[in-house]
Amino acid sequence: MDKMLYVAMSGARETLRAQTANSHNLANASTTGFRSDLTAFMSRAVAGPGFESRVYASTTTLGWDQSAGALSSTGRDLDVAVNGQGWIAVQDANGNEAYTRAGDLKVDVNGQLRNGAGRAVLGEGGPISMPQGTATLVAGDGSISVVPVGQAASSVSTVARIKLVNPDAAQLERGEDGLFRMRDGSVAPADASVRLASGALESSNVNGASALVNMIELSRRFELQIKSIRTAEENARSSETLLRMG
Repeated sequence: MDKMLYVAMSGARETLRAQTANSHNLANASTTGFRSDLTAFMSRAVAGPGFESRVYASTTTLGWDQSAGALSSTGRDLDVAVNGQGWIAVQDANGNEAYTRAGDLKVDVNGQLRNGAGRAVLGEGGPISMPQGTATLVAGDGSISVVPVGQAASSVSTVARIKLVNPDAAQLERGEDGLFRMRDGSVAPADASVRLASGALESSNVNGASALVNMIELSRRFELQIKSIRTAEENARSSETLLRMG
């Protein structure tokens, strides 16, 4: 009876873990440049005496979905989307280099270029500072140009270039802050082949309908595991009653 409880309990626990990952994906269905987590259930043998066929479920994280989200045109000068493979280099909360696909850029009150999450965007020499200008243009190679205040529209000046990288996906890992970093702690080199689409943003690659269906399926699976635990408890009580009668 105790093994039945263990199998049901472990199944319910792993289902909750899968539900947590699925809920995280669903909550970020509208987050710019978000990459969904991938999880899967695995069968593991129960250690100890008993039938070798007895197994329990385990949730395994398979990484993240590498497919790109759809590009949507915004017409905003500072909105950029990575067109194809690649990443935008930003500075994390500890001042280290990290990578994101979110290109919803803005200039803060101190003139520093940041993305929508408030991360400082990195250039070839560190965080990018923007001078005052009447217009800002971001080229496909990440070059940022401005029209200085009081100058004609033809007086375009290039002020910086966004660092764009394209390391192998196997070398990247996602942190709890949603940013990606090199697994070995190194810094990825700039890649001139990475291109940006100006005036557009990349949507999340989460399939909302699929995530909702998965949420319902996981909820039913959890209820089944709880029902098994209750059945095991009822069987234990019935067995105890029979033993007392004997």
